[in-house]
Amino acid sequence: MTSRTNFKNTRMNYRAQNDSPEPKGTKPTREASSIQEVLTLMIVHICKKILFFDTNLKIALYLGALFLLSLIADVLTFPKSYFSRSDNFFNQYFVKIGWFWTLVITVPYVLLTSYTTCCGKRRMIATAHMVRLLIATVFWWGWTTLFNVIENNYGRCNSKSYDNKITCLKNGSFWNGFDISGHCFILIYSSLVLIEEARAINGWERIKDYIRDERYSRSIDDKAISTNPLKNISSEELEILKRSYEKFTPYVRGLFIGIAALQLLWDVMLVSTILYYHIMVEKFISGVIAILTWFVTYRVWYTFPYILPNKPGQGVFKYNKGKAQAPTPVYLKRMSSVNGKHFMGMPIKNQNSVDSTNQDDT
Repeated sequence: MTSRTNFKNTRMNYRAQNDSPEPKGTKPTREASSIQEVLTLMIVHICKKILFFDTNLKIALYLGALFLLSLIADVLTFPKSYFSRSDNFFNQYFVKIGWFWTLVITVPYVLLTSYTTCCGKRRMIATAHMVRLLIATVFWWGWTTLFNVIENNYGRCNSKSYDNKITCLKNGSFWNGFDISGHCFILIYSSLVLIEEARAINGWERIKDYIRDERYSRSIDDKAISTNPLKNISSEELEILKRSYEKFTPYVRGLFIGIAALQLLWDVMLVSTILYYHIMVEKFISGVIAILTWFVTYRVWYTFPYILPNKPGQGVFKYNKGKAQAPTPVYLKRMSSVNGKHFMGMPIKNQNSVDSTNQDDT
């Protein structure tokens, strides 16, 4: 009886030599999101759909409206509305100081996103990112100043007693000049700048996964080949990235929503300007200048790899290049193969896929 019991204990304690060793640790997974974060991400997702509407098509719509709709407005008289009044609230406190509002929302947005992606490197933040807004401001000031010079120097007063615009208007006369629409210029140029600068949000949520996976790989001294874009940054840069990402992400999301709202307002005010102000030629020329200025800077100049400044979102690592996806744990890959549905880029789990996964693990 005793020998039989010992034999059973021996079998129970026996471990085959080819059994896999116990794992050193479990790879961390994405933390559960709060209801507030989910709602915020839904709003951000909607804003992305509005803001990142096909830019080429958007430009075609701008040019088409500036030509055709302005031509119709020159021939027909549209019914008066609140927006036809030059003293309406949005025109007085937003459009007339439109570049101020553009900088108010883009400066902190670019500063926070570039500080995070550049891991706190101040020189890189200033020379590779903040300088884009300085260049845009110089172009805005230069073009609007030129517009005023053209109107003042190549116009005339309906009263021969006055030979400059200020004196003419001050004495109740009318100044007849070629008034290139500064409103159309600033509304279109500001919209395109907002769209380009906001692109830093693309792939932003992946950074959290990259940080988590890279910290785990370094903690276990993983020597395997890694595709994580953070693999080449130092430990100090990784910690700065982690702290700044956690601290600034709520503000980045809020500013992005503000950018989308402001750009939508600019489009509404552009339609108002097309319908009620200036003649077609004045509006069309200003729109073409705005589009060419945006194209030369964001689509040509900033794309050169060794010439500053960089494109929005470029830092010491790449997180929004193409359609790259964050590293996915094995169990999520098995679940996604069963259920291919996604919501805002994230797989949707159902009970069947979870049960299937559990059966595979057993």
